[in-house]
Amino acid sequence: MAQDSQTLHGDGISATIVAQGAELISLQDAHGFEFLWQAGPEWRRHSPVLFPIVGRLAGDHLRHRGRTYPMTQHGFARDKPFAWARKGPRSCTLVLTDDVDTRARYPFAFRLEVTYTLVRQQLDVTFDITNTGDELLPASIGAHPAFNWPLQPDQAKTDYRLIFADDEPAPIRRLKDGLLLKTPQPTPVEGNILPLSERLFDEDAVIIDQPASSSVRYAAERGPAIEMSWQGVRELGVWSKPGGAPFLCIEPWHGFASPVDFDGDFVDKPGLMLIAPGASRVMSYRVRLLPIANWSALSEF
Repeated sequence: MAQDSQTLHGDGISATIVAQGAELISLQDAHGFEFLWQAGPEWRRHSPVLFPIVGRLAGDHLRHRGRTYPMTQHGFARDKPFAWARKGPRSCTLVLTDDVDTRARYPFAFRLEVTYTLVRQQLDVTFDITNTGDELLPASIGAHPAFNWPLQPDQAKTDYRLIFADDEPAPIRRLKDGLLLKTPQPTPVEGNILPLSERLFDEDAVIIDQPASSSVRYAAERGPAIEMSWQGVRELGVWSKPGGAPFLCIEPWHGFASPVDFDGDFVDKPGLMLIAPGASRVMSYRVRLLPIANWSALSEF
């Protein structure tokens, strides 16, 4: 287990978080069944925090007031050590603030708090962004949890599907070289059900930028399942590594990659939160573990 970590224990659930990136690295039920992807060779992360961007910027650089700053995909928070603001048996809070390193890539003052709380077989995660500077703070925030796919090794990937709380008829968005394509595409969601297969991710992530739902279940006809819900979110990404990998990412976002035709000043980039000096914005999501799925009940949602 990572040295600088905290393991939370609740009723029928445990979660381990590390200071590096404020990343969730384990999510288990009372029997020790692991739901979270364990950072194998296909992808060396578990559940990174995406900040201050989601996706890529054109040329991997950020423009602000005539200057250019290097900014890699999904931002720097996932690779920065956070400070522990609070550690408890069922909840913890980690904090990242701007410093010399972040200002060389992102010339804004901020405070990002990430709080993990366990309550009855569910994990609540809250992102709280505060503008501690004296100018507008343009930012995006996103979650990127990866769950084992399949959840049980004796099942096929195609046994699984995402079941949304509502029908999802709106077109989706896709990426090219990490940037958002201009033209929306027909949704692969059939009513409220997205059948899962490796081919779904041949063109990278499925980006639902107009979700009707605020929750979704990831389940097969039998075995354990997961329900995710979210607040303060505008987009949802669904991703697995093109070509096949044993994980599925369900990603609530506020923000998305730069459109292929945008390379302007960062503050004008589509999809950003614009936070006034002294103000804060909050986004949260919840993961509920369902140890035994009942397909008929799941279908009814």
